[in-house]
Amino acid sequence: MQLPLFAETYIRGHVIQEIFYNEENWYGVVRLKIEETTEHVKEQEVIVVGHFPRPHAEELFTFYGEWKTHPRFGSQYAANRYERETPKTQAGVEKYLASGLFSGIGKKLAKRIVEHLGVNALTIIAENPDELQTVPGISPKRAKQIYESVLEHRSLEQAMVFLYQFGLGVHLALRIYQTFKHETMTVLTETPYRLIEEVQGIGFRRADEIARATGISASSPERVKAAALHLLQEAAYGEGHVYMPDGELIDKTLKLLDECGGHPFQREQIESALQALFLDNKIYWEETRIYLPSLFFAEIGLAKRLRYFREREPLAQFPASEFYQALGKIEEELGISYAPTQKEAIEKAIESGLMLLTGGPGTGKTTVIRGICRIFAYLHGISLDLKRYDPHEQPFPILLVAPTGRAAKRMTETTGLPAMTIHRLLGWKGDSFERDHEHPIQGKLLIVDEMSMVDIWLANQLFRAIPDDMQIILVGDPDQLPSVGPGNVLSDVIRSGLLPCVQLTEIYRQAEESTIIQLAHEIRRGEVPQNLHANLPDRRFFTSSPQDVAEVVKQICLGAVKKGYTAKDIQVLAPVYKGVAGVNQLNSELQELFNPKSPQKREVQFGETSFRTGDKVLQLVNNAEEQVFNGDIGEIVAIFMPNENEENEEMLVVSFDGREVIYKRSQYHQLTLAYCCSVHKSQGSEFPIVVMPFVRNYYRMLRRKLVYTGVTRSKAFLLLCGDPEAFRLAVENDDEGVRYSYLEQRLRQTEEEV
Repeated sequence: MQLPLFAETYIRGHVIQEIFYNEENWYGVVRLKIEETTEHVKEQEVIVVGHFPRPHAEELFTFYGEWKTHPRFGSQYAANRYERETPKTQAGVEKYLASGLFSGIGKKLAKRIVEHLGVNALTIIAENPDELQTVPGISPKRAKQIYESVLEHRSLEQAMVFLYQFGLGVHLALRIYQTFKHETMTVLTETPYRLIEEVQGIGFRRADEIARATGISASSPERVKAAALHLLQEAAYGEGHVYMPDGELIDKTLKLLDECGGHPFQREQIESALQALFLDNKIYWEETRIYLPSLFFAEIGLAKRLRYFREREPLAQFPASEFYQALGKIEEELGISYAPTQKEAIEKAIESGLMLLTGGPGTGKTTVIRGICRIFAYLHGISLDLKRYDPHEQPFPILLVAPTGRAAKRMTETTGLPAMTIHRLLGWKGDSFERDHEHPIQGKLLIVDEMSMVDIWLANQLFRAIPDDMQIILVGDPDQLPSVGPGNVLSDVIRSGLLPCVQLTEIYRQAEESTIIQLAHEIRRGEVPQNLHANLPDRRFFTSSPQDVAEVVKQICLGAVKKGYTAKDIQVLAPVYKGVAGVNQLNSELQELFNPKSPQKREVQFGETSFRTGDKVLQLVNNAEEQVFNGDIGEIVAIFMPNENEENEEMLVVSFDGREVIYKRSQYHQLTLAYCCSVHKSQGSEFPIVVMPFVRNYYRMLRRKLVYTGVTRSKAFLLLCGDPEAFRLAVENDDEGVRYSYLEQRLRQTEEEV
């Protein structure tokens, strides 16, 4: 074996014991007998941890990495890459073939194969599969099974070793292999730019590095196409653009290619590459706008459906006398009296096929939604007794949905009616929806809350699935942060003027008592309150230096805990992940405050994160199978070790409002600690206590909408800390940046222009 020329530490030897191994993500803990090493170790046996293929008898491994000390298991050699040699003796090859690694081969058959094909049996099988059929007792069907198993294992090994030289971690390397399977090496060596389009997490620079290493010309047109596609994807999913202006995309493509070097390109070459992408349906080029196809069709489709619902024939109409009779009955039942603008909003909702309801905190959106549901039910003769409905035969006709599970839960709490996420309503299966125009949702009234969080793609999927005779009410606050995904749907629809819109502006008496709501409206207007530093009943600003902010946050939380509050009640919000006052560092420190290490608590290490029983955790991705969605917050209620379950795997059990979800180790990346989270992740949620630090290091994120969104997450107490000047800069900065979207203009178009 040829060892690397550069100074890289390694340990080489045979695995003598498997302590733990996860087949899904290749994470293993093994005991290795050392035969050769650059390390100064006295022991002949060491513990190695890392991601590598399952070791088998007679295999010789070389692990490259570094020593680390595990808080529970002590000194370990953490491998970041590996090399392995297959056995060279007849006995070794027989054991290797019979190890269970290759489908269809047992001990007896392994012996016959080696006796017939020799110690190079694996190479012969991979390169000349017909030779297998010359082995006595192997049928053509069995030969094909063995060949495919050997080829799969060999392909995966080749791909992993090849990708390690480019610094790809095991998760990304496995994702590439799972995408292309047996074709992986062909893709990597012949068409590596496909990685950008088909593998999440691979950008142009990484794919270009692989392409250049495999001999693809620096002047290749494929290189230009790949750079442009990468930038278009980054613009959509990193910056929220639905399209890019062609001139800007050309300029950025030229700049990216220039930074990566190798060949000087001209604008004409970029334009030619874009034309080729357009002809291949990889992009859509409309006038001066360039789209990814999915976003082009989403924008076109959403505009078409919104226009349809706005222009369709009126649905059931009721005389004013009937409406006011129903209104009076509901006011009497609920013991309230609606204000004039609230009555207007309810009446507009009842008579409109599609309308918008907007307003900030304390303006009564929840009260109006509750009134709409009850008056709609009264006028349409709908029972609100949920026991009368069978979800399979006669679903409840009033549908309440929101983008996140926590926002949906809030709708249920405030209306007393069932609510769910948009993904659940549409039957999200991980890569597609069950509901569409041909298989629409069922019901009479749909109310969508937190519309500011809904991106162009999800909005289009939702409207595709809405039947033509359903009434729709969209509710949101345009002053909050826009969606994480592409588009600015709520604001675009409001600005288009296409739909009837009622804006609630009056702050009602109960809300007037909240200085948090007062502060939110001052922030919305770009004003810093005179009483920012006052010790008010429900909010306060603690001034501190940047280096002390983390400690101040901890002291604030400690004070709340002493008053009887728990980690569930307290949410720290920060706008960035890195730095001393970033999400990652604050989570680490707050974990020690809220859920410190204890012999009574189980704990597992995953990367830099320790997960303990009792930890508050946040779901990072949509999990269709378990119906857990991005932004949901839960608690780790149990940790199981491999010898404690039938699957022999380490597992976490997380409770999301009483519903328990099991996570295998290969799924831990879906979770993160949630004592502190980003403002974006908090959207759609409310917490009794919100703590928000402000430091000037946040300067790129110090924007009005971000502060406004964070402040409005607080239900009872708002505790701000850090630099008051950073707070002032954020409130006065209303530059949210441009999001390229053409939805507003499409909605303004006349029928002839469409």
